[in-house]
Amino acid sequence: MAHDAHDTAKILVEALPYIQRYAGKTIVVKYGGNAMTEEKLKLGFARDIVLLKQIGINPVVVHGGGPQIGEMLTRLGKDSKFIEGMRVTDAETMDVVEMVLGGLVNKQIVNLINQAGGRAVGLTGKDGHTIIAEKMAMKTKNAQGELEAVDLGHVGEVTKINSRFLRLLDEDRFIPVVAPIGVGLDGTTYNINADLVAGKIAEVLGAERLLLLTNIPGVLDKEGKLLTALSQAEILQLMDDGTIHGGMLPKLTCAIDAIRGGANNACIIDGRVEHALLLELLTDQGMGTIITR
Repeated sequence: MAHDAHDTAKILVEALPYIQRYAGKTIVVKYGGNAMTEEKLKLGFARDIVLLKQIGINPVVVHGGGPQIGEMLTRLGKDSKFIEGMRVTDAETMDVVEMVLGGLVNKQIVNLINQAGGRAVGLTGKDGHTIIAEKMAMKTKNAQGELEAVDLGHVGEVTKINSRFLRLLDEDRFIPVVAPIGVGLDGTTYNINADLVAGKIAEVLGAERLLLLTNIPGVLDKEGKLLTALSQAEILQLMDDGTIHGGMLPKLTCAIDAIRGGANNACIIDGRVEHALLLELLTDQGMGTIITR
């Protein structure tokens, strides 16, 4: 027992410089993947978020929920259709997306954080007109190799984040938990990629760090080895030569945009690792890939 206490004290002492560094700062966390579906990881994530708040760091959580939406659509007998990774969202699908993201998933995360001793407040971008969006214009190549417009329905992109409501919560004792649903100026509801929403929120809040939880260790080179630190220029080079491709492209694009817009840095970390947030923020070794200016 004494040995355990000694180890705990050592860990706390080593974490102190990092706690001081982030004290009073905002951290935006994109929460998704395995971390959001495995029971043990879900509980660990909630406790970690509460701990960060209690030591003076202000976390804002933005969550996804693609698998949960797909599951609900299947139960309702509706097929999921994707174009270049984006879910085609007709009016009926949008109702399901809003119910699952803004209702079931959001409230479950809020409940877990509150059960762990936090004061989480769940909201969608429609609350307080926090996320203003417009219909996403998308073009894909047809069989002849020509670009043509495709209609994704209620899929949107962020045009503005009204940060006042988020700041009020974030700078008080509350933990905002945001579902990536936006609203148009005409009142239309939009389904938005959670990475993009997290990036935009990190930008407008001037976050110290944007953390994107994924199901891989971070950005990998062509041999599959982890690249622990990348500048924006290096990322663009890796995109050009095809090292970075697929689902990692939008994540890194939103990370670069967030840093250019006001966030200090961004990090892509493995949400399958227990206490990934604490390991990245409060230890010497960190984890994942950090993206800097």
